[in-house]
Amino acid sequence: MRRIAAALLLALAVAADSAAQTRPNIVLILADDLGYGDVGAFNPAGRIPTPHLDRLAREGLRLTDAHAAAALCTPTRYGLLTGRYPWRTRLQSGVLWGNGDALIEPNRTTVASLLRDAGYHTAGIGKWHLGLRWAALPGATPDRATNNDKAPLDWIDYGGRIADGPTHHGFIEYFGLTASLDMRDYVYIDGDRVAEPPTTTIAGAPSGVPAFHRPGRAGASFRPERVLGDLTSRAVQYVRDRSASQSPFFLYLALSSPHTPVLPGAAFAGRTGLGPYADFVAETDAAIGQVLQALEQSGAAKNTLVIFTSDNGPAPVAGMIESLRSKGHDSAGGWRGAKQDLYEGGHREPTIVKWPGVVAPGTTSRALISLVDVLATVAEIVGRPLPDGAGEDSVSFLPVLRKPEAAVERRAPMVVQSGNGSLAIRDGRWKLCLAPGSGGLSAPVPGSPEEQRLPPVQLFDLEADPAEKTNLQDKHPDIVQRLTTVLESYRKTGRSR
Repeated sequence: MRRIAAALLLALAVAADSAAQTRPNIVLILADDLGYGDVGAFNPAGRIPTPHLDRLAREGLRLTDAHAAAALCTPTRYGLLTGRYPWRTRLQSGVLWGNGDALIEPNRTTVASLLRDAGYHTAGIGKWHLGLRWAALPGATPDRATNNDKAPLDWIDYGGRIADGPTHHGFIEYFGLTASLDMRDYVYIDGDRVAEPPTTTIAGAPSGVPAFHRPGRAGASFRPERVLGDLTSRAVQYVRDRSASQSPFFLYLALSSPHTPVLPGAAFAGRTGLGPYADFVAETDAAIGQVLQALEQSGAAKNTLVIFTSDNGPAPVAGMIESLRSKGHDSAGGWRGAKQDLYEGGHREPTIVKWPGVVAPGTTSRALISLVDVLATVAEIVGRPLPDGAGEDSVSFLPVLRKPEAAVERRAPMVVQSGNGSLAIRDGRWKLCLAPGSGGLSAPVPGSPEEQRLPPVQLFDLEADPAEKTNLQDKHPDIVQRLTTVLESYRKTGRSR
């Protein structure tokens, strides 16, 4: 009997260990405006030190052909969390401002809601930027539609409960910012309430300087220069607290850096000798290092899947990209373009995945990946099939994680979106941009005389021409027609998966 009991206990222990391995903790880290070339593991010629991300790459998998669904903040975050292309929403260009209504539709499956329903404790920490259903002051007329930096905010009841926000889309806990750190009003959200209502003001900093942020109301203790530290310490504490639990956890850490305002702390200011942006990237790397260290010290790292990426390319503001290039550092990592652009520099992201026991350390994959694929990948990992109406554009890349060096089934043609709402579709080596220019901030900019002289579409062979210098649309009309037809089918059917 003792032998039978011992054998039974051993079998139960093995089964429990196997279940834990199939239900890893998941930490998804999203940097803000970090360029492909800003991470040393993706740019050996780069000059910004990123030792913690470089170590993560050595211990995991580099995805060198991974892309955001859009070349700027709000739409990328929508696609990442929902597995659905952001051009399917009401937001056809640009980003949401402080008054903007919730963009994620009610009852839509998100990475957080899927994992919550699978028994995970879920937490969001950092930048939301997907709109909020603010409470309105008595007698005030809400303005949830004006989508620019002049939209009125004086109707918002900051003491009221938020009717639609992160905690309504799968996050059991949330702490963070409403939008980008250069956007008014400056308050933290804790759960479904404002942690500290705006009772004071922040003067801001003018455009054209790295520290740029708009003037606006703020919580009495809110300081833009402290935000990176606040988010990091909150994430570290969450990891420590949840590591002691028997249930798996999901942490979505959406950093506010190195987006403007570029405000490196005293310990990092001047450290790189390359300017404030480089210093801020180094500080962001150090913050990520603190979270990774918390995983290791708590013992959770051995059963934690870590995904690191960025929301779009580097921002061409305050001359920071040009200044770094003059010093030998290319934030775009050799790709054409930057934030908001259809070109690769706008949406190709430095993406790293670490998963002990599953992902082989020090590996690289050139498989085509979209950040909308995170939802389907996580669903396959935890064994929860996606409902028919969820993740319409999400394709699991779990096979790539298991065998990055092996030939894997090619992903369906992938779509990306520019700042002005122009689209590009990518299939293998071919990329069709349905715009004559960048669709963003790089030349040729939308509406410029230069753009008006160009053909209406651009076709690039990324294998022969990774810098996107030669438009082949007139030489391959069959490919232009085929990819155009595919995109039209995506629109008509409402899905690409």
